[in-house]
Amino acid sequence: MTGKLEGRVALITGAARGQGRAHAVRLAREGVDIIGADICADIPSMNYPCGTWAELEETAELVGKEGRRAVIGRADVRDQPALRAVFDEGYATFGRIDIILANAGILRVGDSVDPVREWQDTIDILLTGTFNTVQVALPRMREGGRGGSIVITSSSAGLKGTASEEPSAQAYTAAKRGLVGYMQVLANQYAAEMIRVNTIHPTGVVSGMTMNAAMQAAMAKADSNVSAMQNALPIPILQPEDIAGAVAYLVSDEATFITGTQWALDAGFTVR
Repeated sequence: MTGKLEGRVALITGAARGQGRAHAVRLAREGVDIIGADICADIPSMNYPCGTWAELEETAELVGKEGRRAVIGRADVRDQPALRAVFDEGYATFGRIDIILANAGILRVGDSVDPVREWQDTIDILLTGTFNTVQVALPRMREGGRGGSIVITSSSAGLKGTASEEPSAQAYTAAKRGLVGYMQVLANQYAAEMIRVNTIHPTGVVSGMTMNAAMQAAMAKADSNVSAMQNALPIPILQPEDIAGAVAYLVSDEATFITGTQWALDAGFTVR
């Protein structure tokens, strides 16, 4: 597929590391310039570190090594004006937007300390953050008149809930399922303009959210919802590049007929 997306531009949230970085690098390899945003600060209600500015800069460097350009900026997806400022700088540089990847996400794992705050932060980042991402970029995509592709990162939790008493885990499942409804509204609304909208539903993926001390402690507890999440295939966890490959197809012209779908990238998790 190398070069099949030559000249296009993508907005990616959560671009500092994990799936966001993998998307940026893979799409750059296909010829896409990148507008990348990340919070670059920790969130007090969460119990693991978020991506950093240095990591976001590294993502931009990796995009450059693929021969493409990247405009990056700090933005909490809960803050629409901040996110719009990053997008506007990228749009002023590249003059178009073809792909929107609403990828930023969080999840507190382990014992709850402030249930209301943990619930609200999780909902706000996953659900409202996706709304904000679409809001800042979709008008320019529509103005371009070339159609486009929006891919919203849901989760296997958006297809199949597992038992948990932890507020953030409950909010995570609720938000990831809510993203499906939001996707379906957008897919119907903008289909006539050839703007395609889909959700992807990964199982566990190597990232800052999964590879940390809090997650490892949760996995070690036999009664935790994390330890109960097992894939049907003998693949314990996916690599971010696995998801990026699927997204590269989904945003390509080869998938020009695909919209309104929920793609389980889950090693069989949802069939167990």
